[in-house]
Amino acid sequence: MDTETIPQEITTLVGREVYSKNGAFVGEVEDIQLNLDRQSVTGLALHRLNNELFDAEVQSARGVILPYRWVQAVGDVVIVNGIVERLGQPEEETEEDELPA
Repeated sequence: MDTETIPQEITTLVGREVYSKNGAFVGEVEDIQLNLDRQSVTGLALHRLNNELFDAEVQSARGVILPYRWVQAVGDVVIVNGIVERLGQPEEETEEDELPA
């Protein structure tokens, strides 16, 4: 029987490292957020966050919850789309944001 057709328990996600699709380490799965009415996974609670992707305010919290819709692949690691990397980038200043001297 093909291993891809065998259902896996969702608890196997706990402890897996999470990377962006570009290979940047995001964090580690600590827990899973579920919607019991729909019987579906809605998010991954991460800890051991990458300091370069998350600001100090987020890092001082216990962790973050990534929406499960951001997950692109699950295997030995979890791959999420690149939006996580964009969250860590500072906003580019525009002329409107600049103050006159």
